[in-house]
Amino acid sequence: MAGTDKSRGGVTGGGPAIILVEPQLGENIGTAARAMLNCGLDDLRLVRPRDGWPNDKAVNAASGADRVLDKARLYPDIAAAIADLRHVYASTARDRYMVKRELTPRRAAEEMRGFLAAGESCGILFGPERTGLVNDDIALADTVLTVPLNPAFSSLNLAQAVLIVGYEWFIAKTEPPPELLHTGHSRPANKAELLRFFDHFEEALVLSGFLRHPDKRPSMTRNLRNLFQRAECTEQELRTLHGVITAFLGPRQRKETGTS
Repeated sequence: MAGTDKSRGGVTGGGPAIILVEPQLGENIGTAARAMLNCGLDDLRLVRPRDGWPNDKAVNAASGADRVLDKARLYPDIAAAIADLRHVYASTARDRYMVKRELTPRRAAEEMRGFLAAGESCGILFGPERTGLVNDDIALADTVLTVPLNPAFSSLNLAQAVLIVGYEWFIAKTEPPPELLHTGHSRPANKAELLRFFDHFEEALVLSGFLRHPDKRPSMTRNLRNLFQRAECTEQELRTLHGVITAFLGPRQRKETGTS
C-alpha cells in the first residue's frame, strides 16, 4: 500500500528503542526498519545480526526507510544494547513460566509514553525469527509483551511484530507512569547498573556454594534476576546491596586465601 509523501512533515524520534536480537536475514531488518518509520520510530539497535552489518539486502527491503538504517547501532550482546535503558520489554508469544509482568502492546505503549514523558528511557526486545528470545533474554526484561492473537496460530514474522507494537505506540495516549517511585536523592537504576549487580551477586553465590549444582544454576539465576527486576531498585539501593555482598564474602575470602 503506497503512502510515501516526502513533502509532508514526518514524525520521528522520542520513542522506545527497537532491539533486534540476532536477526537472521538482512531483508527482515529492512522490513522492520520500514515498519518502524511507518510508526515514527527511529532508534534501531542490532545484536549480532547473522549476516553482518551493514547489509545491502536490508537497504533494499527498507523501501526508503534509510534514516532508520543509517542510525542503527550494532551491539555485541543484549546487556550492551539495553545498558542505558530504564525499562525493557520482551516480545514473546510463548508462556515462559516466569513471575513476570505481562502486557499487551496497547497497554505497554500507553505505559511507555508515560515513562518517556517522565524522562525514563524504554526499549523492546525482539528475538530471532526462527526461535524467538530465549529464557535468559527474557530474564533481562522487566515486562513480557504478548500480542493477543489466535491461540492456535499466533506466529508473526519480525516486521509484523515490530509493526503491531509500533502502531500501538503511534496511536497511544500518554499515561502516568504506574506506581511512580519517589526516590529522593537516588535515581532509579539503569540496566547497566542492574547487570553489574547481577554479576557480583551471582559470583558471590558461586563462591558461597549456593549455585553448586550446574544443572539447576540457569533456572535459579533467572528466578533471582526476575526478583530483582521486579524490585525496581534505585542506584543507591544497588550500591548498598553491593556492600552487603562484599561484607558477607569478606570472611570467607580471607579464610580461603589464608590471610588474616
